[in-house]
Amino acid sequence: MANAIKHTNTRRIRVVVSRPSERFVRIGVVDKARALPQMVKPGDDLSTSGRGLLLIDALAERWGTDMYRWGKQVWAELLSESTV
Repeated sequence: MANAIKHTNTRRIRVVVSRPSERFVRIGVVDKARALPQMVKPGDDLSTSGRGLLLIDALAERWGTDMYRWGKQVWAELLSESTV
């Protein structure tokens, strides 16, 4: 969500939560920007920004971006509680 707020000039951002299967919960952030998210490794300066996708990559089973004609959805799938 922070990336969508910081890196887009859109006034509308949507959060989508779904359950594509019994094993996963999918959380997505939808915005109208067409720029793809980029995972970067933070420098040694211990910056408190730039770590969002690193955290998502570490916590999610999988994540990705769905591109649309008008924007994109960045999503992550987490194991649901019943399968943990």
